[in-house]
Amino acid sequence: MLLGYLSGHMTKVIIDCMGYPGSDFCVRLESDLMLGVLLYSVTTSSYLDMRRRGFNVSALRYEDLVARPMDMCRVILEYCHLPVSLAENAVKAFDSDSQKNSILAQSVIGNFKEPPLTPQTKSKLNELLRKHGMPLIGELGIIDGTLSCY
Repeated sequence: MLLGYLSGHMTKVIIDCMGYPGSDFCVRLESDLMLGVLLYSVTTSSYLDMRRRGFNVSALRYEDLVARPMDMCRVILEYCHLPVSLAENAVKAFDSDSQKNSILAQSVIGNFKEPPLTPQTKSKLNELLRKHGMPLIGELGIIDGTLSCY
């Protein structure tokens, strides 16, 4: 919502500048939710490509991290071969705003209302997700290599 609606050409330029093939993600951002879905598609596609090429990378689900922060921090630390005893400190770190003093600070974005997910918007978002082979809205959304505490 802060960054506004963008043309397909602008999304291509932005994605190109991020080091990804922008032509694959050339889409007009028609709603406040499309930028998030586009960035999710870009980063998840890149992640899956790295796994296909043999890189040992893993993902985690935000929903799992929020639901069970201590357990997920233990899983992440274990995966990174770090002391699991640091999990409590990791969970405490969630209390600080990593974007403090930026336009994306919690004190700024916390003032915005969540954009509505209308049937039309959901259809457009799912079209974008489907195009890039991503799980659709409402699906479980667990991709290959996802770490879990369940």
